Amino acid sequence: MEASMQGMKPAATPSPNIFYRLFRLITIIHPAEVTKALLMFINSFLIMLQRPFARRPPAGNSELPGHPPGIPPHLRGQGFRQDRFPLSTAYSDHFCHLFCISNLILFNIMNWAGVPVSWMGIIFFIWIGMYNLLIPAQFWGFANDIYSEEEGKRLFPMIAFGASLGAVIGPLVAQMLLPPKKLLVAEGIHGAKRLIPYFGSYGMMLVTSGVLVLCILMTWIIHRRDVREDAAAAMAVGAPKIKEQPLDKSGGFRLIFKSRYLLLIAIVIGLYNFINALGEFMFSSLQQKVALRVLGTAATGGVDLQNYISAAFAGYQSLGSIIGLVIQLFLVSRIFRWVGIGGALLFLPMISLGGYGFATFGASLLLMKWIKSVENGTDYSLMKTAWSALFLITKREEKYKAQAAIETFFVRGGDTLNAVIVWLGTSVLALSIEGFAVVNVASILVWITLTVLIIREYKKKKGEAAANPIS
Repeated sequence: MEASMQGMKPAATPSPNIFYRLFRLITIIHPAEVTKALLMFINSFLIMLQRPFARRPPAGNSELPGHPPGIPPHLRGQGFRQDRFPLSTAYSDHFCHLFCISNLILFNIMNWAGVPVSWMGIIFFIWIGMYNLLIPAQFWGFANDIYSEEEGKRLFPMIAFGASLGAVIGPLVAQMLLPPKKLLVAEGIHGAKRLIPYFGSYGMMLVTSGVLVLCILMTWIIHRRDVREDAAAAMAVGAPKIKEQPLDKSGGFRLIFKSRYLLLIAIVIGLYNFINALGEFMFSSLQQKVALRVLGTAATGGVDLQNYISAAFAGYQSLGSIIGLVIQLFLVSRIFRWVGIGGALLFLPMISLGGYGFATFGASLLLMKWIKSVENGTDYSLMKTAWSALFLITKREEKYKAQAAIETFFVRGGDTLNAVIVWLGTSVLALSIEGFAVVNVASILVWITLTVLIIREYKKKKGEAAANPIS
């Protein structure tokens, strides 16, 4: 017996490496978790890195200015329904990526076939709104599926840092790959002679497709690794291999309206998108007024006015990205440890309440720039991570289908509500910027109330999940 015991070797524990030491700066991580977490970090980085690549619409041989980020058109409702494809979760994620890749290739085929640019622009504008929301929603559904609540609370901040980093680097890479033609003319060089070639709109779509293929490969590797871990755990306790089973056929909307918890999350995310979009309208209105004052009323609608506003927006968006990166790197994991996911949900509404509360007494461009930069930075980092973590305790179908429906249909619902309120405020009620700030303050109070209800439901659902861990 002693000899047999001596022959047995304990399970090898991965030794700490450079990635373990780096990730420890962001959150608490164990050596055995590093490989999978690193793959998820890279995957989230790639997803956000490639988003600016496909933002510029088709324009034949001439380049059109890209649409402002964060203002996509009305989306697809529920879009194609995953319940028609009862695949296991990773393969459902692969299907979504392949669907988008096929669309990007189809745009190139339509260009070669001579489809009019006017039609292409409309189709692309609708498609990009679906794409920008669907891919991240699928990624976070997958992340919720492979991590437990305890693991997610520790590792999501680090994984989300990869997304924040990609969001900052992506526009810089896109600018190198797709510079404005007027810049090339001014520099007296051609795309073929540049160190980084000039790809053009359709070439950038193929670059995006290549990045998505890498994301599929990363997801497949992570999934196979997770399945092996799940199989070992299931064999130890005699439980079924949950993560290899297909999703049931319940639709995303049915799951949302059956659950008070999911419905509250959906309403809050839609409401916040309305508040954020209304704040963007307030900032852009002030920015336009300042631009007209600087350039003169004769610049109305001219190229100088557009360039002035574009440059101002670029600076404001860069500030928001930097704030988000700092929050993600140094604060998110610590906030999760100090006050939990529920407490983290209250940070942004309190920040927004203070900012728009000040704006009701007098909104200047500088004030609105900082309000929106801090709001967007906190949203990109803390809130996106906290909202994703809310699904750690839900059923697998809810992680994928309900989360995807919320991140698409309800987000676009917030945009639609914003359009209605802006029209009423400008055309009927003649509201000032301060008047719109009052609307946002009232909306934020509703947001805080609903968030308190979500925290209660979260605690209740967490108790149910602990009592029934296999779901």
